[in-house]
Amino acid sequence: MKRKSLTSFSISLCLLFTAVMLQAVESAKGKYAHMLFNKLFEDYSNALRPVEDTDKVLNVTLQITLSQIKDMDERNQILSAYLWIRQSWYDAYLKWDKDKYDGLDSIRIPSNLVWRPDIVLYNKADDDFSEPVNTNVVLRYDGKITWDAPAITKSSCVVDVSYFPFDSQQCNLTFGSWTYNGNQVDIINSLDSGDLSDFIEDVEWEIRGMPAVKNVITYGCCSEPYPDVTFTLILKRKSSFYIFNLLLPCILISFLAPLGFYLPADSGEKVSLGVTVLLALTVFQLMVAEIMPPSENVPLIGKYYIATMTMITASTALTIIIMNLHHCGSEAKPVPQWARVVILDYMSKIFFVYDVGENCTSPKREKEEECKLEGDDGCQRRHKEVRSHLSNRNDDCDLKEKLNGNLNKSYGIHGEKVRETVNCCSCYKILIKNIEYIANCVRDHKANRAKGIEWKKVAKVMDRFFMWIFFIMVFFMSVLIIGKAA
Repeated sequence: MKRKSLTSFSISLCLLFTAVMLQAVESAKGKYAHMLFNKLFEDYSNALRPVEDTDKVLNVTLQITLSQIKDMDERNQILSAYLWIRQSWYDAYLKWDKDKYDGLDSIRIPSNLVWRPDIVLYNKADDDFSEPVNTNVVLRYDGKITWDAPAITKSSCVVDVSYFPFDSQQCNLTFGSWTYNGNQVDIINSLDSGDLSDFIEDVEWEIRGMPAVKNVITYGCCSEPYPDVTFTLILKRKSSFYIFNLLLPCILISFLAPLGFYLPADSGEKVSLGVTVLLALTVFQLMVAEIMPPSENVPLIGKYYIATMTMITASTALTIIIMNLHHCGSEAKPVPQWARVVILDYMSKIFFVYDVGENCTSPKREKEEECKLEGDDGCQRRHKEVRSHLSNRNDDCDLKEKLNGNLNKSYGIHGEKVRETVNCCSCYKILIKNIEYIANCVRDHKANRAKGIEWKKVAKVMDRFFMWIFFIMVFFMSVLIIGKAA
């Protein structure tokens, strides 16, 4: 037990001694850091370019790390991004011998104490012209300064919405010195592309790459070259949100437009359905117009909306014309012969259109089925009864005349009895004339009614024809927009 206690006590003493030594070393490094800081910045000025020879070019290495895409404003064509900007250069006046300062090889100091290159975002689209974030810089013994600063940038981006919502965008981020030309400060990109290792996935955009290209441009104001580094951010839109909220409802609504031709004309809802669908598509069109910039490039979904609205307008106009044919009535002209041949004979069979009020089973088939149930004798008996009933009405007068003649001859009836017989025959003649008039009126009514039924059938055939035509148009437009997106 005593040995174990002595061992634990010795270990505690060793740990305490190590902690004291480390604290002494840290305090020694802190002491040397203060001495070094006072020595370096005793006669240092951060206003001048830190080179020993003014004709020498100062190289600044630039590296951009994309952390997050905050917003893409298509209407105002502004890209908001969260970047980490790393700049490194060599300061000829901030060097020291690390052996003289107990091996101290680097210190961290505020960035406003040293000279910094005035590298800015050329295509900046922000109203805030504030200074860069004053984060610390890392200063090494050989004079190398590394400055890491976060930045939320708003840059102008030319947005092409021709294939919205299946579009891809390329936004440039151009960095360069604002006052120093290429003979004074040269910009070197450390990588061939931006760093995407710490990128946070965006819900709307997918990053396809961020290549970097160095450009040397001579502007009209100055003869010296001005170098810059342009990072091209390649974005691909994730279209699932727009498919389920803008495109799919439009496709479903557009398939309702041809069904307006299938509605019965007497329902009174054919035109109201077309107008309702047109108003619904107008609402979706306004939603797309609020998102897109007011440019000449009409987005793909906008073209689809316009084509669908044009189709629905045409279908509503055709519905009005077909309803006029349906309500022609008995006062209209008869159906032309070519319309009877083309529409009533051929097109009605192609589109399975039957007479108005009929279903798949025609009245002729129903009568044949009734005759089969009653038998052939029953049908023949019914036809004979109808014919005998009609013939008896026409022969009543002749029978009366024959009977009256026979009575006159047999019994020699004269005078008042003869006059009564003649009056009775004349009454029958008047009755027959009235019956013939009524029969002619009924016949004319049936002819006029048949004329109206023919026009209704023509309207029904045209409804069915345009219904299939517009169904095919909607289908091909939907396939076309999906094909262009692919």
